[in-house]
Amino acid sequence: MTGNKTALVLGATGLVGRALVQQLLSDPRYSRIICLLRRPMPAAVFDDADRKLQPIVIDFAQLQDYQGYFNVNHVYCCLGTTLKQAGSKSAFRKVDFEYIHIAAQLTRAQRCASFVWVSSVGANANSKNFYLRVKGELENAIMRMPQLKHATAVRPSLLIGARSNPRKLEDFGQKFAPLLRKILVGKLRKYRPAYAKEVAAKMILQQRF
Repeated sequence: MTGNKTALVLGATGLVGRALVQQLLSDPRYSRIICLLRRPMPAAVFDDADRKLQPIVIDFAQLQDYQGYFNVNHVYCCLGTTLKQAGSKSAFRKVDFEYIHIAAQLTRAQRCASFVWVSSVGANANSKNFYLRVKGELENAIMRMPQLKHATAVRPSLLIGARSNPRKLEDFGQKFAPLLRKILVGKLRKYRPAYAKEVAAKMILQQRF
């Protein structure tokens, strides 16, 4: 028997996003999974036997115009890029801060039960590292947002899995992942390379049903 919850996913075609959507499609508590996309997605990407998936192509530069799609139970945000892919710090910030912040605002406006997004281990608004500083600034902005019922940042370390656009640091992490996962224990456990399916599962666990 299928439940009656609806989820909205942003960043469904990324490493964590793909793992997340597949887990949501297999979760009996959800009857519909809406994915906001930059471009059309091949139907074969996901196993959608119960026909729960609803992919919708939008213009993320005008994300605020799509508020109606945020009228769901749970919002999952897996948006993210790299400085290399973005091409500049301002372009990186637009994706990794502005789009996610707007998504949180739209979630609040529609009074959704919860908002969960992917941040990063080491996120700190005072960091000298630009990437970690932006992640930290975003966490502060969202967690201080009034009337956002339940917001949670999931903070993975290096992400492990097959990407369409390989990243050198994560390729290194993937190669040595078994060793790193053995030696990074105790207080260092949070720095372990994380498999996308693990991060996705953790995101689902943060939601309130």
